[in-house]
Amino acid sequence: MTGVKLKATPLIALLCLLLAGCGPSSQRADLVFLNGAEPETLDPALITGQPEGRIATALFEGLTSFDATAHPVPGVAERWEISTEGRVYTFHLRPDARWSNGDPVTADDFVRSWRRTLDPLTGSEYASQLYYLRGARDFNQGRLTDFTQVGVRALGPATLQVTLENPTSYFLDLCAFVTLAPVHLPSVERFPDDWTKPGKLVSNGAYTLNSWRINDRIRLERNRFYWNRDHVAMQRIDVLPISKANTAFNFYAAGQADLLMDKGLVPNQLLDELKKRPDFHAAPFLGLYFLRFNCIRPPFNDPRVRKAFSLVIDKQLLVDKITRAGEKPTDTLTPPGTAGYEPPHGLTRNPQEARRLLAQAGFPNGRGFPRVSYLYSEGELNEGLAVEIQAMFQRELGVAISLQRQEWKVYLRSMASLDYDLCRATWVGDYNDPNTFLGLFITGDGNNRTGWDDPRYDALLADAAREPDQTRRFEILRRAESLLLNEGAPICPLYDYVGIQFYDGTRLGGIQANLLDEHPLKSMYWKK
Repeated sequence: MTGVKLKATPLIALLCLLLAGCGPSSQRADLVFLNGAEPETLDPALITGQPEGRIATALFEGLTSFDATAHPVPGVAERWEISTEGRVYTFHLRPDARWSNGDPVTADDFVRSWRRTLDPLTGSEYASQLYYLRGARDFNQGRLTDFTQVGVRALGPATLQVTLENPTSYFLDLCAFVTLAPVHLPSVERFPDDWTKPGKLVSNGAYTLNSWRINDRIRLERNRFYWNRDHVAMQRIDVLPISKANTAFNFYAAGQADLLMDKGLVPNQLLDELKKRPDFHAAPFLGLYFLRFNCIRPPFNDPRVRKAFSLVIDKQLLVDKITRAGEKPTDTLTPPGTAGYEPPHGLTRNPQEARRLLAQAGFPNGRGFPRVSYLYSEGELNEGLAVEIQAMFQRELGVAISLQRQEWKVYLRSMASLDYDLCRATWVGDYNDPNTFLGLFITGDGNNRTGWDDPRYDALLADAAREPDQTRRFEILRRAESLLLNEGAPICPLYDYVGIQFYDGTRLGGIQANLLDEHPLKSMYWKK
């Protein structure tokens, strides 16, 4: 094997022994993969992060599911009909779809689960993924209290009818997304505070939750009631929640893990050599690394300040010096080429204009600028980017900012509650359409997390949703994106993602590069 081969240190060897545990359950799993941070939750209605989503999509299955190429294929629904105008979907559920306790999966499970996600009391930040249903937005925002007026109903135990507000070409992709997966409501009602714990979680996907040891591992077992269980190759999977790149890669290099799934788990200082290895796999996907500004907290409630900070960041330096995996600097929210959409250009580096704007906002050469902090989550990549960005603000604007690192769960809560000044952020497309990025910044969307709102932007997104002609729809979306990037500037795009995995492709199959960076565990297998 060419390139760098890291050896396991005594500490890592000890950790590996501790990880192995003892007793029958300590048998090495068929697949061990490194997933990044400890999951915040496994509740489909509450999941917002990619590490959680990878596990939840193994536990829960929606009407459709993603295959290894990230295309939607029949899941719980074995077939469906779509009305001529494209607004009414009639799904026919599999007769052999079962929960892991043997209960049948019914149309009413979807109705009740979607109602739970839309219920304002649930607090789902991803509830907007159901806004495509007639009346769903009004129900979630409290303007409609009669759920029977929302566009989903059971026509029978195995027939679900969904009525959309407007024709939505990517609705079948949405049906594969974890937010639209059903949950076992009797379990939720019986164990409202801990129904996602081992021994209590009842799932309908390819896997069940066998055990969850915090900061150790999550073990998944193949679901014996899964309708397609004979085509699920891995009987037992261990998920390792390790967020430090050097530690994670040592686990992989020592043979204690078969698959490393996250770019943030790769030591950046070794990346130039690691890219030469045959087990290195990289491909672009619909993902963006960007900065969020808290638009309701001074001084970033002033768009001139937000623009000034955006205009001094040297994005090319960041990808050349820190990320080093071939990422492309960007000034757009939507990655170029998303479903054929070409995004408008946003702000580009211009330190002189930045200083002018900052002075106009009352802070000439940074004088009088309040102390603010830059929030980021754990990981060497995020740390390196934070230090460089901090230096740019000091050098170009005369502004000193402090760095605030938080553990993954705390970081997510801080963003959601707008308890930050500016922060790093990422977004991976949930489906191949620009709306998966642009829809984030509609007023009140749970994933907005900037406090920014603009009625003009909201109106443009609503107009685009009603526009059946794709060319005209994309033109409306371009106007909206330009408004967001160049006028409101609640975010600063930094670079488009390159997906990275480490695994032995001569042995491990079922992993394919795709635009959504979706790699279903149920598709993976060991080659003979």
